Amino acid sequence: MGSQLFILGAEVRQLEEEIGRTLGAGFAVSCASGSDALLLAMMALGIGPGDEVITTPFTFFATAGSIARLGAKPIFVDIDPETYNIDPTQIEAAVTSETKAILPVHIFGLSADLEPILRLAESKGLEVIEDAAQAIGARYNNQCVGTFGKFGCFSFFPSKNLGGAGDGGLVTTEDPALAEKLRVLRVHGSKKKYYHEILGINSRLDALQAAILRVKLVHLADWTKGRQLRADRYRALLDQAGLNGHIAPPPQPAPHMAHVYNQFVIRSRERDALRDFLRQRGIPTEIYYPICLHLQPAFAYLGCQPGQLPNAELASQEVLALPVYPELKDSQQESVVHAIADFYARKN
Repeated sequence: MGSQLFILGAEVRQLEEEIGRTLGAGFAVSCASGSDALLLAMMALGIGPGDEVITTPFTFFATAGSIARLGAKPIFVDIDPETYNIDPTQIEAAVTSETKAILPVHIFGLSADLEPILRLAESKGLEVIEDAAQAIGARYNNQCVGTFGKFGCFSFFPSKNLGGAGDGGLVTTEDPALAEKLRVLRVHGSKKKYYHEILGINSRLDALQAAILRVKLVHLADWTKGRQLRADRYRALLDQAGLNGHIAPPPQPAPHMAHVYNQFVIRSRERDALRDFLRQRGIPTEIYYPICLHLQPAFAYLGCQPGQLPNAELASQEVLALPVYPELKDSQQESVVHAIADFYARKN
């Protein structure tokens, strides 16, 4: 029998249970978007005006936008130039008496170096909120990201490895009380309809999106393997073409990490010219991210200056994401690499 329940309901509950089992998370609470997942996680912790949250400047705007939306202050720490993730060695210097949380991002599908981050957070009495929007299924020490900190935040935007037919998000936690608080917060702070205990927001997942995601979830492991194989083949092709002196592919992940390659990102000093050349060849690419968050006009009030976070700023000038998805054909990858080689051959 068909259902007329379009928001939340059985499909959503089943999706939450299935993703929770897939990730090994105690509780999974869905919401309307990955951006809202971050917002809800911080709302559940009571983060607000006067608080500081340490994060990376090299990520999608929502990471820091969710902090600022609550009146808290994003504190940016530079990245590791090899992994593009927040540099754990620089976090402690950014901690102040107002710091409430650390928000690492598992950028492009590769886990941040969580062990030192978690150790520092414990020593300072801080919470860790993982932004795993691009990294569903990625692992650190054989454990899924999003299950280490107080919360893990995921996105089901259509371009993600597990994407819906529209927006959607999810928060994981091991704390049953916080899971219940998330459920209340996502429906305007209400447990009983029209009775509001706390100030929440409207962030409910559509049943239709849940149904789509449930169908796709069973394929996620195979799709992840496909992406990993495509990434390995890119590295081999780029090496065979003798391009490693011109471009830098993403490094092989450390043995205790599993990369899921939401993006396959190379670096080039001639990034913009290379991108134009590839576009002329009919090869789509994308730049993640052309302007670091600390230099965005929306965060001008923070007073950050160019040159303040050099690794992130250089990455924003050099990164270029190549097509990567499980169905990508060998011949298509060869065409991409041949075009890159042709670009550099014409320059010499």
